[in-house]
Amino acid sequence: MLTHEYQARDGAHHLHPFTDFKALADQGSRVITHGEGVYIHDSEGYRILDGMAGLWCMNLGYGRRELVEAATAQLEQLPYYNTFFKTTHPPAVRLAEKLCALAPPHIQHVFFTGSGSEANDTVLRMVRRYWALKGRPEKHWVIGRENGYHGSTLAGMSLGGMAPMHGQGGPCVPGIAHIRQPYWFGEGRLDEAHGMSPEAFGQACAAALDDKIRELGAENVAAFIAEPVQGAGGAIMPPESYWPAVKAVLAKYDILLVADEVICGFGRLGEWFGSQHYGLEPDLMPIAKGLSSGYLPIGGVLVGERVAETLIEEGGEFFHGFTYSGHPACAAVALRNLELLEAEGIVDRVRDDLGPYLAERWASLADHPIVGEARSLGLMGALELVADKATGQRFDKSLAAGNLCRDLCFTSGLVMRSVGDTMIIAPPLVIRREEIDELVELARHALDETARRLTRTAQTQEEPSA
Repeated sequence: MLTHEYQARDGAHHLHPFTDFKALADQGSRVITHGEGVYIHDSEGYRILDGMAGLWCMNLGYGRRELVEAATAQLEQLPYYNTFFKTTHPPAVRLAEKLCALAPPHIQHVFFTGSGSEANDTVLRMVRRYWALKGRPEKHWVIGRENGYHGSTLAGMSLGGMAPMHGQGGPCVPGIAHIRQPYWFGEGRLDEAHGMSPEAFGQACAAALDDKIRELGAENVAAFIAEPVQGAGGAIMPPESYWPAVKAVLAKYDILLVADEVICGFGRLGEWFGSQHYGLEPDLMPIAKGLSSGYLPIGGVLVGERVAETLIEEGGEFFHGFTYSGHPACAAVALRNLELLEAEGIVDRVRDDLGPYLAERWASLADHPIVGEARSLGLMGALELVADKATGQRFDKSLAAGNLCRDLCFTSGLVMRSVGDTMIIAPPLVIRREEIDELVELARHALDETARRLTRTAQTQEEPSA
């Protein structure tokens, strides 16, 4: 089938997520047909380096026969059975055991879901149920962060702090509040008259949590939810002072910590879980994406003993679950995925080799005239596009510099995502050094062309009308 035929049929029936439906119907989708390693291919025959691992999930890359074989074998034996009504099946048992072996020692239980969004819905239910069982039902408020992302369901959208999502979702779930994000480049350097140091800004953001808890009343606050590193918000690595100060605040008020590991989990930051990089001991950890390297949809919540023991011993029946909780084929693929990540030493390689190498190469882009900051951690990176390198002034929003750069990346053979004028990458964890070199050079080429086009636009706008 030709590309235009795919596009016409897609536009006739398919409503895409996070998409302007009319604009896409007018423009037409890019049709991706197959992939191998860190590359995808489109219907026009172009090869593209996938700098976003799909949507942060293709940790093992494309074309892993082992995962296809795991799915096929399980589909032939037991394609589906539920985990309701006191039943289980071998893939769910084995995956639960494996996850708890990889998790920090205080986590020995997991509740399976079909996605990260469902996992965060589950978190909200568990947190409120826990405090009700402890005789403190008034302790139901959950605090998240502005620009945080915790999924697209009503509860996930409410826990997250993305204003455009709140604007379209109607009233959010009540009992959820938000505080400022630890985004030093976007906010901290602009604070007060001359900006704040990263260390001072990290402490100020933790103090904002303390302030919000006291505003709501510590006796009413159940949990704080945050990603170790904000992903969809712009690959925002918090200042080193941030998490230690947050831990102290939560301990002071006896408030649960939910570390959303949907993006950071399974090696992205060079540890099995991103919270381990920051020395955190979360009470609950939503997981998904890299759990199966995107080959089949599966998610879950890793539950610390403090919460699990109460739910088990005092909770009775937990009225919550999903048709596909612990789906046999999805669980089999996830288990094989974890076995391969472990056997091939991929998480250690990200920490000891690939992450440091990306950091070195990515930092070379900081000298580019339209880059205000280049940052990375593990195999996640971001570039801040600026109009004035000296002051860090952003481009006028009407120029849509980030979208322009994103489109130019795709045209030149690289998937790099834009969040406003922040460009982000998170390639498959199996990327090689030479492919990192290619990624950086493709990014540089797109930055050069972005700068040229923005300069031409500015010159055109300055020309006097005839």
